Amino acid sequence: MRRLLLTTILLAAATPLAAQKPAPKPTVAQARTFIQAAEKELRDLGIKANQADWVANNFITDDTEALTAEASKNYAVAVQRLALAARKYESLPLPAELKRKLLLLKLGLSAPPPGNPAEAEELSKISASLNGDYGKGTYCPPADSPLGRAGAKDSTTGKPSCLQINELSKVLATSTDTAQLREAWEGWHRIGAPMKDRYARFAELSNKGARELGYRDAGQLWRAKYDMAPDAFSADLERLWTQVRPLYLSLHAYVRTQLAKKYGAELVKPGEPIPAHLLGNMWAQEWGNIYPLVAPATATGPGFDVTELIAKKGMTQRDMVKTGENFFTSLGMQPLPASFWERSLITKPRDREVVCHASAWTVEDERDVRLKMCTERTGEDLVTVHHELGHLFYDLAYADQPYLFQGGANDGFHEAIGDAIALSITPDYLKAIGLLEQTPSAAADTMLLLRQALDKVAFLPFGLLIDQWRWQVFSGAVKPAQYEQAWLDLRERYQGVKAPVARTAADFDPGAKYHVPGNTPYTRYFLARVLQFQFYKAMCDAAGYTGPLNRCTFFGNKAAGAKLAQMLAMGQSKPWPDALQALTGTRQVDAGPMLEYFAPLKAWLDQQNRGVQVGW
Repeated sequence: MRRLLLTTILLAAATPLAAQKPAPKPTVAQARTFIQAAEKELRDLGIKANQADWVANNFITDDTEALTAEASKNYAVAVQRLALAARKYESLPLPAELKRKLLLLKLGLSAPPPGNPAEAEELSKISASLNGDYGKGTYCPPADSPLGRAGAKDSTTGKPSCLQINELSKVLATSTDTAQLREAWEGWHRIGAPMKDRYARFAELSNKGARELGYRDAGQLWRAKYDMAPDAFSADLERLWTQVRPLYLSLHAYVRTQLAKKYGAELVKPGEPIPAHLLGNMWAQEWGNIYPLVAPATATGPGFDVTELIAKKGMTQRDMVKTGENFFTSLGMQPLPASFWERSLITKPRDREVVCHASAWTVEDERDVRLKMCTERTGEDLVTVHHELGHLFYDLAYADQPYLFQGGANDGFHEAIGDAIALSITPDYLKAIGLLEQTPSAAADTMLLLRQALDKVAFLPFGLLIDQWRWQVFSGAVKPAQYEQAWLDLRERYQGVKAPVARTAADFDPGAKYHVPGNTPYTRYFLARVLQFQFYKAMCDAAGYTGPLNRCTFFGNKAAGAKLAQMLAMGQSKPWPDALQALTGTRQVDAGPMLEYFAPLKAWLDQQNRGVQVGW
C-alpha cells in the first residue's frame, strides 16, 4: 500500500502542470447523493451514541463514561467531517430542501470537534468528564454544621449522610433555616470549581471546530441555528426581554418585600438583589417553592395543593407518566409505544447513582422513545412529566421526516410543546381526571397566577443569562479568570439575584448548573417560556374557548390536537416561522399572550408594590 502510494505521488509529480486537469465542479446530483449517504451514516452512528449515553447516564462508572465519550466522539467527528465536505456544494443552485439539509448538517453540533483527531478525542473526553462530574456531584456536611446536625446519619459510620442534588434541592425547597439554606447552596456549588480549567479548554476546542465550519466562534454557530443572522437573533431576544421585563420587575419587587418580612431587612435589603438561597431553588431560577412564604395570608388561596392531591389519590410515579400520556392521546395522538414502558427510567434506582436530571430520549430509532427521570410524587414533577412527554410526542410526530429534518422547528419549540400542554393543568382539568373534586371559584385565580408566575415569569431572566455568559466566553470577551465575576454580574443584571456567600475567581458557579457541563444550549428555555403561551392561546382559540386565558384547558379537544399535530409533523423541514404560522397564524415570537395570561396578576402586583422601590 505504501509503495503504491509513493508511485502515485511520483507519477503525479512528473506530470506537467499544463497536462493536469482541474477538478470537476460538483453537481446537484452529487450533492443529493452526498446528503443521502450522510443521513444514513449519521443515523447509524447516532444510535450507537444514544445507546452509550443512555447507559452512561443510568450506570455512572469510569467505563461507561469512556464508552459514551468514544461513541460521542465518533458521531461528532462524522458530523464535522461531513459538514466540512458539504461546504463545496453550498454555492450550487440547490433545491430548497437540499439546501436546508446542508445548513442543518453544518449546524448539527453544539460543540463541533476540530478536524485534528487528537483534539477531537480530547474534546469528547472533556465533555464526558464534565457531565460525569455533575452526575456524581455530592456534598458531605460536617457533623457540626447546620445540615450535619439536622440530616440523616450513615448507618455504618454514624457520620452525616452525603447529599446529592435532589437532597440538597429539597433543603432549598422546604427549609426556612437560613444557615441550612446557605450551606446547601454553597455545598452544591463547590462541585463547579474543579471543572473550571477543563471548561476553558472545552470552549477553546469548541471554538476551533466552529471556525473550521466558517463561524467566528461556537456562540455565533449556536445563534445561527435560528433561521436569521446571529446578530439579528440577539437583538430579537432583547426585544422579547423588553416586553416581559416590566412583569418580572413587579414580581421581583413583591417577592423581595415579602421575604424581607420573613427574614428581615438586614438579609433582604430594599432596592438590592435578593440572596439566591432564599428563593426555593438551587439556582434561583424558579421560585414556586416559596409560594407559602410570599402569598398574603389574607388572600383567597387556590384551595388545593397538587402534591397533596397526588398523595390522596395514591398516584404512583408510573401513574403520573400515564396521566401525561393520556393528555396527548386525548388530543388524537397515538399512545406511546410499548417499548417506552419497558425501557424508560421513571424512578431513581436504589442500587446505583444515575443522572437524575429529567430528560427525554429517542434512542435506537425514531420509534424508541424513553423518559429518564427520578420522578417524585409532587405537583412540580407532574408538570415536568408533561414537559418531557412533549419532547417525545414531538419526536414521534416527525418520525417519518428525513433524518436531518427530525428536530424541532427550533430548539425553543421542542421545549415549549410540553409546557403549553402543562398550562392546561387547570382546576377544570384536575377535576376532569379525578384529582380535584370541585373547581374553585374565580376568586382564587390571582393566587393561582402568582404561583405560576413564581416559576414561569421568575425563570425568564435566568433563561436568558446562561447563554449570554457562554457566548461571552466563546467570543473571548470573558477570560477564564473572569468566568465567575461575569456570571455574578449577569445574574445581578438580569435576575436581581446575588450569591449568599462571597465568591472568588477560583469558584465556577456555572458548573453547578447541569446545562453548562452538559453543554446544552439554554436560550431554548427562554424562548419556550414565551412560545408556550403563543401555542397555548392558539390551541385555546382552535378549541373555541372565549373566557379568561388562564382558565382554558383544551384537554380532549381534537380540533386543537389537529392544529398542534400539523405543526409537530413538520419537524425542522421548514424555517421555524413557517411552523409557528401553521399553529398560531403569525411568524414572529410574541410575548403578548404571556402578558395577557398574567394581566390580572400584574395589576394586583402593581397595587401591592405601591410605595415600594421596584428594581435594584
